This record gives sequence, C-alpha cells and structure tokens, in this order.
Amino acid sequence: MLRVKTSVELKNKLSNTLRNWLPILQSSLSDLGEAMAPFVESNPLIDIKSGYEESFESRIPKKIQYGYVQNSHSEAIEALTVQHKSLFDILEEQIDGSLFPTPVSQLIAKHVIENLDEGGYYEGDCDVFCRNEGITLEQFEKIRLRFIHVEPVGIGAKSVSESFLFQLESADIDDTAYSLAREMITHMDELGRYRKEEGFDEAMRVIGSFKNPPAIDFLEDSQQVIPDLMIYNDPDEGIEVRLNDRYYPSVSIDAEYRVDHPFVREKFKEAKSLVDALEMRKATLYKVGLMIVEYQYDFFIGGAIKPLTLKTLADEFGHNPSTISRAIANKYIACDRGIYPMKDFFTTAIDEDVSNAAIKDYVAELVRNESHKKPLSDMKLLEMIQDKFKITMVRRTIAKYRKQLNIAGSSERKQLYLLGRT
Repeated sequence: MLRVKTSVELKNKLSNTLRNWLPILQSSLSDLGEAMAPFVESNPLIDIKSGYEESFESRIPKKIQYGYVQNSHSEAIEALTVQHKSLFDILEEQIDGSLFPTPVSQLIAKHVIENLDEGGYYEGDCDVFCRNEGITLEQFEKIRLRFIHVEPVGIGAKSVSESFLFQLESADIDDTAYSLAREMITHMDELGRYRKEEGFDEAMRVIGSFKNPPAIDFLEDSQQVIPDLMIYNDPDEGIEVRLNDRYYPSVSIDAEYRVDHPFVREKFKEAKSLVDALEMRKATLYKVGLMIVEYQYDFFIGGAIKPLTLKTLADEFGHNPSTISRAIANKYIACDRGIYPMKDFFTTAIDEDVSNAAIKDYVAELVRNESHKKPLSDMKLLEMIQDKFKITMVRRTIAKYRKQLNIAGSSERKQLYLLGRT
C-alpha cells in the first residue's frame, strides 16, 4: 500500500506551518526562490543558496542530452527533469483527440496553430489556404471554431471579442449573466448601456477575468517545466516516487548570533519556521505523489487516467479541497510517459462529490442506450443528470460535454440513426 496515514501531529504541523508560509507551498519549484525572498530579506540570520546556480543542462548526464540512453527508465526520467514546453507544443498535444478526428480537421487545426500570432490570435489567410486545399470557407470555420474547447481558452480566435466569446463558454456563470455577457462582448464599446441590466455585475466580473491576449502566459518563447516529483517504474522493483529535491534552495541559519535578545530570538524562530515550511512542502507533495500513484496506478503502467476528485485527497489530509488545489497548482510529475501537471490526474469537480468525468461517462451511457427514433435532447440529458447526481447545472454545460465527447446534437443523431450510421 503506497498511501501512508497522516498522523494528527503531522496534520497540525502542516496546518500551522503552511498557514504562515503558504506562498512557499503554492509556488512552482522554479519560482520557489522568489517566493522565499521576502522572508529572507527581512531576516539577517538566514542564508539561501539557490538550487539553480548551475545551468540546468549541466545536471543532465551527457549521454541523455545527446540521446545515448538505452533501456533506462531512470535515466529517461532524469532527462525530463528540465523541459521547455512552447505554446505550439501544448497545442499540438491537443489536436490528436476527438476534436479533430479526420484528416481534413487535422489539416485545418495544424494550419490554425501554425498561423497564430504571438498573442494566440489566428492571422492566417484562410481564403488562400482553402483554395489551395480544396476546402470551403464554411468547412474551415466549422473546424476553427472547435478551438473553443482547446486550452489555453481563447486561442485560435480572430479578434478580442471572439476570444472572449470562446472564454465565456468555459466560464462559471449563470444563464442570465451568460446571455448578457454574450451581448456585452459583441458591443464592447458600449458597456455602459448595460449597467442597469440584471446580471450586469456578474457579467462584468467574468469578462474582467478573461485573458487578452489569450496566450499571455506564453509570450516568452517557452516556459520552464521543473517537476517536483519523479515516478520511476522499474519492472523488478515496482513503482517508486522521488522528490526532485536537487532543485530546492538550501537554507542555513547563522549560528554565530548568540545574543540573547528578543529580536534575535524572533528571527531565529522565523528562520526555523522557514526550514520547516520547506520540509512540509516536500512532505506534502511527496504524499500527494504516493496517493496519485496509488489511485492512478494503471496510468503509470500504460493505462488511462481514472476519475479522481480533489475531495478524495483532501479527506486524506484533513484539509479543504481548495487547499489541496493550491498545493498542486503549478506542480509537475515526471514519469517515463512524459511530464504532466499534477492537476491532470484529477477531474474538475462539479461539486464536492461529483466529477465532470462522471457526468461525461453518464452522458455517453445515456446516448449509447437512447431510442433511435427519439434521441435525447440536451435539455432531457440535463434533467436526467440533475436527477441522478442531485446537482444543478445549465444546458450549456451539457452541450459542451457532448461536443467534447464528439457526440452530435439530437436532431443530427436522429438523421444518422435513419441512415444506419451510429
């Protein structure tokens, strides 16, 4: 059993220490030194040695850098310890799925990706592309608009307003504010006239959270991905979880301060707390790693990721799911299948007990068993889901899940059934 039980003492220590040093838990490994800087600057007893003083490449064995690795899972994972992922890389990973299942849709998706400006907007000449490839503009636009389901959301749009409409589809917003937000986005220069409309404040809150440009987080050529954990899968030894602690900054406390003074005592106490915070960060992420491996064991031996909610982990730690969400944000796991954000091993929660993966599975099951003469509408699917899971949702969410599952609308499915194509 990989999972270890957390003692009451460790839970209390985690709570007390990380409450005071939460930025250290939340920051990515590459940003850890920056998160610690304010605490260090105000404490003359602390000396920090960066975990990045050597070049990243110098830490990777030469035979790995130059591709001379043979049959070594451990060395392959070490080679992944530092990885640069560009926006192009991240988009390429998403166009092989159900959103772009045909050669034509793949061709169009690749064209869109290759013709994004640095902000993530499409700036290609679709007329020339369609003429050269024998594709109609209607076909092109139908495929391009599927980027509404691609992350980062808003990518592939032709304008700010279209990018905002893309982002609106993924926003947490009620139906009244959603309808108003759509209209406001199409009249961005006249927002003042909507001020008295019901849902205005909610619509403004959501619109204000959108990213412009949509690729703002990728304006640099690449982003450094430094995994906190490395998962080794040895055929003989089994699966092992290791902390990537070689990149942690080291903290030393100046023991020469022997003066018995309230200021020195306070700073010494803060310095010890900082060391504790680093150790608690390691302990927390290590245990998260153990639990991910236990719950997602099939993935690490070549299978698929299973539905797993943050609540499951939160219950193990005795914390709120939002605390665990912050703990895994911007954290990565390296294994022999690549480098993955920790959040990828969890399904997004609809509420505390129901994951969106469970909803999608149920939608697929309902459609699989529906009447061919009277396919289920999105409204009917919504009613059945709300009845089964005892939750409140909106029809747009069902439509989004259906499209992500590559399931046609009810009228289109009825035509397919009549044609004998299921």
